[in-house]
Amino acid sequence: MKSLRNTAVGMTLAATAASFATAGELTIATVNNGHMIEMQKLTPKFEEANPGITVKWVTLDEGTLRSRVTTDITTKGGQFDVMTIGMYEAPIWGSRNWLEALEFGADYDVDDILPAMRGGLSHEGNLYAAPFYGESSMIMYRKDLLDAAGMTMPDHPSWGHVQDAAAAMTDKDAGQYGICLRGKPGWGDNMAFLTTMANSFGGQWFNEDWTPALDSAAWKHAVTFYKDLLDNYGPPGSSANSFNEILALMNEGKCGMWIDATIAASFLTNENMAYAQAPQAITTRGSNWLWAWSLAVPAGTKQKEDAMKFIEWATSKEYIELVAETNGWGAVPTGTRQSTYDNAEFQAAAGFASAELTAILSANPENSSQNPSPYVGVQFAAIPEFQAIGTAVGQQMTAVLAGDISVEEGLAAAQEAADREMRKAGYY
Repeated sequence: MKSLRNTAVGMTLAATAASFATAGELTIATVNNGHMIEMQKLTPKFEEANPGITVKWVTLDEGTLRSRVTTDITTKGGQFDVMTIGMYEAPIWGSRNWLEALEFGADYDVDDILPAMRGGLSHEGNLYAAPFYGESSMIMYRKDLLDAAGMTMPDHPSWGHVQDAAAAMTDKDAGQYGICLRGKPGWGDNMAFLTTMANSFGGQWFNEDWTPALDSAAWKHAVTFYKDLLDNYGPPGSSANSFNEILALMNEGKCGMWIDATIAASFLTNENMAYAQAPQAITTRGSNWLWAWSLAVPAGTKQKEDAMKFIEWATSKEYIELVAETNGWGAVPTGTRQSTYDNAEFQAAAGFASAELTAILSANPENSSQNPSPYVGVQFAAIPEFQAIGTAVGQQMTAVLAGDISVEEGLAAAQEAADREMRKAGYY
């Protein structure tokens, strides 16, 4: 049975216009990553079990998704009934009552969710987003190529060792590059990686008094190292590469090494892949990120009950088992539940499981830089202003990587943009 609800779409002093949406149809905004694509394929299973509920998908790349859902939540646009967000948005939006607190039945077993994920998606004890998959970052490399080059990879390598390994695996005449890293601009794109790199070199986003610290010697060292690494041993056009582009390069055999989200390991097809923890320079603090792509219900949706049902289904133990039955245990969404890592079939199928869990458990948002800092977060600072700052800085770093400006010019512009936003927000 269908009912209608009115949605105000415009108002003047003289008239009000209205449009109508169908009750029972959930509009879900998500990112175009492999696990989300699989969730869409399996959605008919949810619809069969819940007659009267249909699901409409809006699938976007990371940067566009973040922009669209942020605009919708801040303007109360009401375009989406379920949003895919992360550890940056969930506690901030939850504290502002922009999200519904999630409440599930006992069978859902919320205590099975890894504490790092549960904590990062909560505010004042309320869970505001449920993790669909969680991740840290780590090194994924071709052991056969490294063996052929006469090198090994320790579990906790230095950035200098990674540079040597990238040089050893590079054969540009053969179209083989030693390392692939993100270059596409975005606070959750190139800056997710670059922040962890800068952390390990002793850098941080803000000093204790909230003044931006992007013009520090540590940031200059890290960004210079990053650019040199990709200029010498990375593929052409690295400034345009994000997760999906590099995943394709890895599976085409064009990259010997990739430092990125642990979740990528489940999509790598070469049988010679091996794994190590994220590199360090002068410290391990903040050298590997912590993130969870998660599902949340925006406050004010008229589809709250159905949205909760979908999220409970998509982030449950049963959903993980459904993916395993469909595609095998090596293809399940990871990084969310302890029961997944305890499963012997998963351990046998996923050669990356141990390295992934080690990375997730070692990431500490409360202590992510060598020097004292006022913010929480590893690859981001959990303040509302960070999204604009991170986006602006990401654009400057892409310009540096592309050779359009120098490292010094890029960091000076980044410092200026961050300082302007912090002053405007009244931090000092």
